[in-house]
Amino acid sequence: MYDYLVVGSGLYGAVFARQAKEAGKSVLVIDKRPNIAGNVYTEDVEGIHVHKYGAHIFHTNNKKVWDYITRFAEFNRFTNSPVANYKGELYSLPFNMYTFNKMWGVITPEEAAAKIEEQKAAAGITEPKNLEEQAISLVGTDIYEKLIKGYTQKQWGRPCNELPAFIIKRLPVRLTFDNNYFNALYQGIPMGGYTKMVANLLDGIEVRLGVDYFDQKEELDALAKRVVYTGPIDAYFDYKLGYLEYRSVRFETELLDKPNFQGNAAVNYTDAETPWTRIIEHKWFEFGKDDAGNDLKKTVISREYSSEWKPGDEPYYPVNNEKNENLFKQYKALADKEEKVIFGGRLGEYKYYDMDAVINAALEMAEKELGKV
Repeated sequence: MYDYLVVGSGLYGAVFARQAKEAGKSVLVIDKRPNIAGNVYTEDVEGIHVHKYGAHIFHTNNKKVWDYITRFAEFNRFTNSPVANYKGELYSLPFNMYTFNKMWGVITPEEAAAKIEEQKAAAGITEPKNLEEQAISLVGTDIYEKLIKGYTQKQWGRPCNELPAFIIKRLPVRLTFDNNYFNALYQGIPMGGYTKMVANLLDGIEVRLGVDYFDQKEELDALAKRVVYTGPIDAYFDYKLGYLEYRSVRFETELLDKPNFQGNAAVNYTDAETPWTRIIEHKWFEFGKDDAGNDLKKTVISREYSSEWKPGDEPYYPVNNEKNENLFKQYKALADKEEKVIFGGRLGEYKYYDMDAVINAALEMAEKELGKV
């Protein structure tokens, strides 16, 4: 008999399991995949740590989270500075003075601000009602048309004027030459890859891989006093109220016999015609070096294609519109009645979570919970 059965070995499950273990509880972690680490899983290809389920760049301003996670990994000093490719024109991201200079030839912050203001006024936007209007009010029409519109429509599979304004409110716009996308106090990539970090979190904890919780739910539930469930909340209830919607991502990954493909970890393709949203070149997350510090002679790239989720696909981004929020509330009401089960993480809470927020949520839940068993 275990104190806790943790379903899913991603960040939420691994952090909770570690905290439970350190509190003297017995824990069993299961995962239906053949590997630990959920979507932050990195696999070694020719010495390159490949982010198999999409790029994960750790960033936080939360010192408690940073102090905690650096017990399990040393982080490098990687700074996220993506490049936007619009039909062969390259622009700096996030939107900053390099972007404005390339787009309009402006030199000073005053000129850039005046240009944005002029385009916002010409569009007649006072209270932005959707993503398109919000974007134009932040950066003007030219940048919206070239660098936001096509990319966002590929990402979400919906026209920008049908998407809520809040999706883009956090978009960094800077009247400086700072192209550090996250601008967080602490950021980087765990040296040796995320899988190694999660393995350190799960050190000394029993983990069973290739185990589908729903195939043997009754007998697995009987093994533990409490269950921490990090899978999709609607799947837990067998979709009886209907499916929550997600965006999914498909990856085309290639090993190339050359040292450099695009010269940057992330290049976003912002025109509507290019079918992929971005290309990740994984080696640049670790400055083109292997674990021993040697220059890597080959490179691995992944093209990302965004798609509408359907059963059997990997769910990535919750579609947090009104319809889905209402359905989630109904599932949440059912979840609250499951006295033995804690629902956590991106899928269990149907929430777009950055990694630091997932870790923080797991730490807070563990603190609240561990006195109970």
